Amino acid sequence: MNLRAAFLFPPYDDPQVIAGQGTIGLEILEDLYDVDNVIVPIGGGGLIAGIAIAIKSINPTIRIIGVQSENVHGMAASWYAGEITSHRHAGTLADGCDVARPGKLTYEIARQLVDDIVLVSEDDIRQSMVALIQRNKVITEGAGALACAALLSGKLDSYIQNRKTVSLISGGNIDLSRVSQITGFVDA
Repeated sequence: MNLRAAFLFPPYDDPQVIAGQGTIGLEILEDLYDVDNVIVPIGGGGLIAGIAIAIKSINPTIRIIGVQSENVHGMAASWYAGEITSHRHAGTLADGCDVARPGKLTYEIARQLVDDIVLVSEDDIRQSMVALIQRNKVITEGAGALACAALLSGKLDSYIQNRKTVSLISGGNIDLSRVSQITGFVDA
């Protein structure tokens, strides 16, 4: 194969990627304009940065809350420290969000627009994946279950009491044998 031109786009720390992710925020407001909270999984920060820009530019009172695994939470560590730092304690079921150090651009956006970031345990993630399958018939990868894990763990109870809340489920890139291994369900 002979390539004449190739482009490499960063997976999260790029203005165009962030803008593309922001369309999700616009879709949320299109469906539920009076939402109070939007819960978003975080890896490198592109998704939450785009959603935060889109939503806060239309309604700055809506809370944007990020979620990361206790095992890998570079954005949370940076957000709380007030400067970019890295954090990876161990691997995570949320492997799609396994980013130990956030991007410079995504960090700056999160620092300005994200209202809170919470951490969930690996067991919280697993339980969320199981609950999504059992209650909603939704199969998601660990990263996609992060926002739901934060809700089910009770860590967001003070935010969601009598408030309209969107929990973003993003990603179903998981092999069924891995689902079986994580959830304890047996393949049919």
